[in-house]
Amino acid sequence: MNQRIIKMKKSLFTLLMFGLVYSINAQDQSLDTDPYLGKHDIKLNAIMLIIGAVEVNYEYLLNEESGVGISAFITYDDERINDVEYYISPYYRYYFGKKYAGGFFLEGFGMYNRTDRDIDFLFRDDEENVVNDFALGLGLGAKWLTKSGFVGEINYGIGRNLFNSKDSDFNFVAKFGISLGYRF
Repeated sequence: MNQRIIKMKKSLFTLLMFGLVYSINAQDQSLDTDPYLGKHDIKLNAIMLIIGAVEVNYEYLLNEESGVGISAFITYDDERINDVEYYISPYYRYYFGKKYAGGFFLEGFGMYNRTDRDIDFLFRDDEENVVNDFALGLGLGAKWLTKSGFVGEINYGIGRNLFNSKDSDFNFVAKFGISLGYRF
C-alpha cells in the first residue's frame, strides 16, 4: 500500500509540475500579446498624404516612459511642401502618460533634409539649387492606444538648420502630423 501511495504522490507531483509550467508559459504568451506592452510602433502620417507627401515612422519603445525612432519623408507631388524633397529624422521621446509609452510626450530630433531653393535672390535665373542640411529641434505631441493595438498620434516640432542656413532662406524646419499606426 505504501508503494501505491508513493507512486500516486509522484504522479500527482508530476502532473502538478506540468500544470505549473504550462500556466507560466501561458502567462508569458498573454503578456506578449498585450498591445500596451508591445515594443514597436509603425505609423503613417495622414496629413502628409493629403498634401502630397509620404511620411512613415518607426518607433522602438525602450520602456514605459521613452522611445527612440526614425521618420522618413518624401514628396510625390510636383508642388513640394516648402520645396522639401525629403528628410530623414531620428528622434527620442519621453512620455508622461499613464499607459505604456502613451499620452503626452516631449521629443528631441535631428533632421537631415534636402530642399530645392533659389539661393541667389538678386539674380533669379529659374535654376533650382539643391541645399542639403542638418537640423536639431524639439517637439511635442500626444499618443493614444486601443486595446487591439492601433495607435493614433498628433505631433508638432520645430528645428533650425545648422550648416547651410547662410546660403538659403530655409533656416527653420517643421515636423507635424496626425498619424495612424499599429503597435506590436
